[in-house]
Amino acid sequence: MAIGGHHNPVAKSVVWLTPPYILDALGPFDLDPCAAEQDPTRAAPRYYTERVNGLNQDWSGRVWLNPPYGKQTGFWLKRLAHHGNGIAIIFARTETDMFFRHIWEKADAIHFFRGRIHFCHMDGRQATANSGAPSVLVAYGRDNVRAIKDSGLPGKLIEL
Repeated sequence: MAIGGHHNPVAKSVVWLTPPYILDALGPFDLDPCAAEQDPTRAAPRYYTERVNGLNQDWSGRVWLNPPYGKQTGFWLKRLAHHGNGIAIIFARTETDMFFRHIWEKADAIHFFRGRIHFCHMDGRQATANSGAPSVLVAYGRDNVRAIKDSGLPGKLIEL
């Protein structure tokens, strides 16, 4: 569900899991190419962890992507855009080159969350502090736009 640090510079872990309510609202996924080694609630039955580097593996079906945050995020978004079937959760860094190249120019929709998300620790507990920045869902493929529309998640969906 996630590999990589979120905004908090003093975090004791670099792995932050997607809250289950988000995954439950979006329906089943086939693949999570950025899964944590230990995860109490898998996003998909098929997954790749950091040990096998999901960027170098075959992707098929509907993909859930909570990529490593930071400089690597663009590589993962590029791959998902090329795949064309999935949803990513990332920070809403809308002014960045990565956002322009892989989201504004290629995604089908963006869902801006109302408020900040509280990601989860490896044991499944929700973090006490929020993520430190606003988050978005990025949809590639019309079925994924529909899944976000039907999810009931708080925020605003912008179709591109």
